[in-house]
Amino acid sequence: MVRTQIYLTSDERAALEAISKHVGKKQSELIREAVDDLIGKFSHERREGVLERLSGLWRGRNDLPDFSSLRKEWDRGRSR
Repeated sequence: MVRTQIYLTSDERAALEAISKHVGKKQSELIREAVDDLIGKFSHERREGVLERLSGLWRGRNDLPDFSSLRKEWDRGRSR
């Protein structure tokens, strides 16, 4: 782990201390959990944004193979 210093308001510090006592976890542990949640949220949003931008990427292309036929061939190969 890397040591990081942060500044909290008095209200944030008091609330964090109360939550820490209530759930029986160290304040540092609660902060790490909150950071992990934030990272997860933004990772999910970024992933969805990429998928949304890619949606319809191949629409209107006529130089691509017939994917339905390819899929049927793959499925037949799997049952052997």
